[in-house]
Amino acid sequence: MFLQLQTRLLVMLLIVITFGACSKKDIFSPKELFALRARNGHLKQTKTFSSDVVKKWLTMQTSMLYRPSGNAFGLNPGRYMAYSGVALYESVVPGMPAYQSLHGQMTNMPVMPATKPGFAYHWPSSAHAALATMTKNFFSTTTAYNQQAVTNLENELNTLYRAEAGDEVFERSVAFGKEVADRIFEWSRTDNANWPTAIYQLPTPFPGMWQPETAGGAIGFPYWGYNRLMVPGSLDNTVSPPPPPYSTNPASPYYTQYNEVYQLSQNLTSEQKLIAKYYNDVNPGYPAGAHYISILKQVIEQFNPALDKAALTYAKTGISLFDATTGSFKAKFTYLNERPFQFIRSVIAPGAIPAWQSFIPNPPYPDFPSNHAIFSASVAYALSRLYGSQTPFTNRSYEGVMADLGNVPVNLGTRHYASFEAMSQEIGISRLYGGIHIRYAIEEGFKQGKKIAQNIDSKLKFEK
Repeated sequence: MFLQLQTRLLVMLLIVITFGACSKKDIFSPKELFALRARNGHLKQTKTFSSDVVKKWLTMQTSMLYRPSGNAFGLNPGRYMAYSGVALYESVVPGMPAYQSLHGQMTNMPVMPATKPGFAYHWPSSAHAALATMTKNFFSTTTAYNQQAVTNLENELNTLYRAEAGDEVFERSVAFGKEVADRIFEWSRTDNANWPTAIYQLPTPFPGMWQPETAGGAIGFPYWGYNRLMVPGSLDNTVSPPPPPYSTNPASPYYTQYNEVYQLSQNLTSEQKLIAKYYNDVNPGYPAGAHYISILKQVIEQFNPALDKAALTYAKTGISLFDATTGSFKAKFTYLNERPFQFIRSVIAPGAIPAWQSFIPNPPYPDFPSNHAIFSASVAYALSRLYGSQTPFTNRSYEGVMADLGNVPVNLGTRHYASFEAMSQEIGISRLYGGIHIRYAIEEGFKQGKKIAQNIDSKLKFEK
């Protein structure tokens, strides 16, 4: 009993000493103590909070990227994902003692605002403000942007987090998160995403050069290879050698690559057709790489990490995807390698009536390397580093979506994988089944995407 009384007296003495500068009173009400703690610290680390705020904003973002029909020409979801992820990470990293800001490591990234020393922050509120700001800045350019839905979610979380944190801490946290996002968004405006405005002109044709499927057809994203890299040197030593030299000799390696696509197209199985449709991402779908934001959302939902790991996941996968996108298009418009439809129609099956068609539509840019292979390999590597190389994962992006495989519509359903790399392999090979890539473009794309992610992993230091 005496020991308990002694302990209580000691605690009261400590309170008096700690807060004596703030008030002459020796006894504080619970409300006064809460206010003093809010001003003077008692900081909760980011890892003590759930990732619910990230799940909610990812749900909002994916809803605006999903297309019931048609593609979204010009949309670069990897760019949205990267900057949103960096803003999220920077908005909560002060609550992660073992981690540091990415300023000074990423290309031209501005200095981030500082938190007030000794003052408490509610990290879900900071994350919420950052993601709300990035969503309004980036996703308002999508045709499916729903301003009222965004406002409703923002108001809902404002009410929730204000009640959790108290007015003073909430306002301080929101102001910090918004300032982070504002600086990140301004940084994004200088990455060459809208440069140049001149119409791209293909060079003088040469054997095996890519051409749009229809004369005068669109040429997609020829300048994306000029986007500023998020991580300096991320593309170093990543580009594979081009495909074998052009040849119409049936015994040549070049002919063999295209003939495989043709032969496979004659006997596609139902499963191969389903895989091709699942990752075609049009009519309906997540276009132009937006499928990886859907995958990110599902990773956060399935593994339910704390807020700190969710922020790391969003940032690392987004950065890897964006630089991989830049690297892929840089290589595509360097080599200008033809799509299978060109070689098959002109060499393997000339004069066929009707002309040979790929199972899925051809994108409006060259064959080598495969975007799907590069993108998926970069994302898979980042996720494997965070969650393990042998971690099972289920992709439910198109569960319940009906697709025509040539007979009757079928439910695309879910795809189950033993690892993220296994998912990447299926995403890549889906383009061979679809008839729009040669195997070489896919296999070398896997290598390039993984190397890009490895470069980023080795160069970008999140931990102190």
